[in-house]
Amino acid sequence: MQVFTLYEGTYSVAADKKFIPFNPEIDNPKDRPASLFVNIQPFLVKLKNHLVLFDTGLGYSDDAGELLLHNNIRKAGFNPDDVDLVLMSHLHFDHSGGMIHHVNDKIELSFPHATYVIQQGEWESAFTNTSSSYKTEIFDFLQRNAQLKFIEGSGQLTDEISYELTGAHTPFHQVFLITDGQEKVFFGGDVLPEPEELLRKFIAKYDFDGRKAMELREEFGKKAAAENWKCLFYHAKSKATGHVTLTDGQFKIT
Repeated sequence: MQVFTLYEGTYSVAADKKFIPFNPEIDNPKDRPASLFVNIQPFLVKLKNHLVLFDTGLGYSDDAGELLLHNNIRKAGFNPDDVDLVLMSHLHFDHSGGMIHHVNDKIELSFPHATYVIQQGEWESAFTNTSSSYKTEIFDFLQRNAQLKFIEGSGQLTDEISYELTGAHTPFHQVFLITDGQEKVFFGGDVLPEPEELLRKFIAKYDFDGRKAMELREEFGKKAAAENWKCLFYHAKSKATGHVTLTDGQFKIT
């Protein structure tokens, strides 16, 4: 199994939920008042029979109109057309924007040969939720053009890939575990988005159920330490991937 971090950049997010690129080398955070600063990094995993993408980033393009996500997949040595599974933790825009690609005045599927795997409840919530975090125009296009696989609850997607309905961040958020017989790779989406959230206990206001999210981070951290999972952190500011150790009740990421 090979894992590739597809770093899409750092962004500031204010109350309007717009993601504005932020370069710490030239931009001043004081110019972005009342903003949260986040990193965006989907992950590509090469398995024996599948090329898997975990979440799809913002869907932003470079100056030439090329999708940043596509560029990063090519840099990793793969063709975006070869992605055959897109596994979605949830459908907030910063995770789902890259499911489609704006090409001039047209919209195209970013991964036309892939199956997009989504929790049924999350899909239904995306159409009915009034939050600006959901962009229904994306899902309208997917519904007409994409290969969609809706799953419910927790279970086994393939021999190597399992999924677990967690809720907490959104009511139907899910996480994934890949096991190839040698390695275990865990993608916690926004329930375990960065190492710092595991290292310090806190209840986040942006979670649907902050207390449950905090408890799940603890639970997954203990499992990761016990079973030597490689954890993928979608919003990490420091380590995008890492293994968890637990000593005297304290977590550490290496």
